[in-house]
Amino acid sequence: MSSEIPVKQVDPSPGSAKNNRKGEAVDLYASRKKIYVKEVKGFFQRIRNVSLTLLMGMYFLFVWLTLDGQPLIHFDLPAREFHLYGATFYPRDFFLLAGMLIICAYGLFFITTLFGRVWCGYTCPQTVWTFIFMWVEERIEGSRNKRMKLDRAPYTTEKILKKSAKHAIWLFIAFATGLTFVGYFYPIRELIADLFTLHANGWAYFWVAFFTVATYLNAGWMREQVCLYMCPYARFQSVMFDPNTRVVSYDPNRGEPRGSRKKGVDPKELGLGDCIDCGQCVQVCPTGIDIRDGLQYECIGCALCIDACDEVMEKMNYPKGLIRYTTENELEGKPSRLLRPRTFGYGAMLALMISAIIYVLATRVPAELDVIRDRGALFSFNGEGRIENSYTLKIANMTEVPQTFELSVSGLDGIRILTHTTVKVDSGENRPVPTVVDVAPESIEQTNSEIRFTARSVTDPSLVLETESRFVGPTR
Repeated sequence: MSSEIPVKQVDPSPGSAKNNRKGEAVDLYASRKKIYVKEVKGFFQRIRNVSLTLLMGMYFLFVWLTLDGQPLIHFDLPAREFHLYGATFYPRDFFLLAGMLIICAYGLFFITTLFGRVWCGYTCPQTVWTFIFMWVEERIEGSRNKRMKLDRAPYTTEKILKKSAKHAIWLFIAFATGLTFVGYFYPIRELIADLFTLHANGWAYFWVAFFTVATYLNAGWMREQVCLYMCPYARFQSVMFDPNTRVVSYDPNRGEPRGSRKKGVDPKELGLGDCIDCGQCVQVCPTGIDIRDGLQYECIGCALCIDACDEVMEKMNYPKGLIRYTTENELEGKPSRLLRPRTFGYGAMLALMISAIIYVLATRVPAELDVIRDRGALFSFNGEGRIENSYTLKIANMTEVPQTFELSVSGLDGIRILTHTTVKVDSGENRPVPTVVDVAPESIEQTNSEIRFTARSVTDPSLVLETESRFVGPTR
C-alpha cells in the first residue's frame, strides 16, 4: 500500500504565492533531508549576533561570579538552598518560582501576539546553540555549496580532517555547555578540580556527560527537528496569532508573478512582480521552508530570509521589504492595530504578576516564626499555681549568617516564658524550640485568649518576627 498522499493546488486566486506549485506527493515516511543553510549578513543578523553574544556571555560568565563569598547563582540541592544575586531562597519559597514561571508564560504570550515567534528566532537556547554550531561548520567546511559538495565527495584525508575538526569543536562547545550548566548546581571551581582529579560525585560526571551529549545532538545533528517535532511552542503558537500579529511574511501582491530577469529590466514590461525567484530565502532558512508559501508553523521568525531578500532587492535596485515583518491585515491593505483586547489582557496579567512578585520580594522577611500549640493537653497548673500551656516555636533563618533570637510573649498580664528565651539559629536552619508559657489565673478573663510571640534578633536588631497564637485556661 502506498504511503503517499497526492496534494493538489486548489487556490484559484491569481495573486496567490502558491499558484506555480503543481500537484505533488507528500511522503509520510520520508527520511530527513539535511538542510544546508547559506550564510547571510544583514540588519537582523546583526541583532541576533548581539543577542547571542549577550546571552552566551551571561551563561558562561555568571557561573564564575561571586557575591560576599557566595556564587552569584547557585542551586544548592543537597542543602536545599538557592542563591540568586545575593538573596537566598528555600523550598518554602517555591511559590516564587511558580510566579516567575507564570510571568515567563504571560511574557511569551504577550510578545507572541505582537511579534510572533521572535523568542524562537533570537533568544531560544536551541536557536542560539544551533547558530553557533552552524558558524563553526561554515568556518571549517566552507560555504553552502562547498559543504554540499564535501558531503557528496568520497572520504579523503581532507574530508576526514575537516569533519574531525568540526565535530571536535562541536564536542568542546557541548562539553563547556554541560560543564557550565552543572556548575550552577555544583560550584564551578570545585567542579572542575574534582572532575579532573576524579574526586567528583558520580552524578556530576553523569550530568556533565548528559548535557554534553544533548547539546551536541540537538545543535549539531537534530537542529530544526527539535523545533519542528519536539518543541510544543510551534504547535500552540497559532492560538495566539491573529491578523494583527506582526510576523515574517512574503508580499505576494508585490512579488507575484515571480520570474528571473536581467538587472535593470522593468518587471512590469515582462508582466512580472519583484520576486526574481532566486531561491535565496529558501537557502538561508534554518528550517528549510519557503516563506513564499505563506505562514507556516515551521517558521521561527529568525528573519534570515528578510536579510537575504533585501540583499537581492538592493542588487536589483528594487525597494526592500518584499519579505518583511508585517501583518496579515497590512498585506491585504487593511489597517493594522498594535494594541488590541488580546494584548491588553496578556499585558495586564503580565504587569499584575510582575507587581505581585516585586511586592513579595520587597516585603520578604529573611526569617520566619511559626507557633504550634501542643494539643495533647489543654492546660495544666504548675507548682506556683499558675496556668501553663506548651508550644513548639519553629524559627527559620533564611539569612546568610547565624542569628541569635530573644524570645518574648505578650497579650496577658504577667505572662512569661519558662523555658529558654535565647535561641541561636544557624543560616538556613529551621529550628524547633519547645516552649512553655504560664500566666496567673486571675489574668485570664476567658477560656481562649489571644497572645503574641516575638523573636527579636540580637545579631540584626532590624529583624523582628511576630506571630499570634492562643492561650487556653479554665472556665471562670
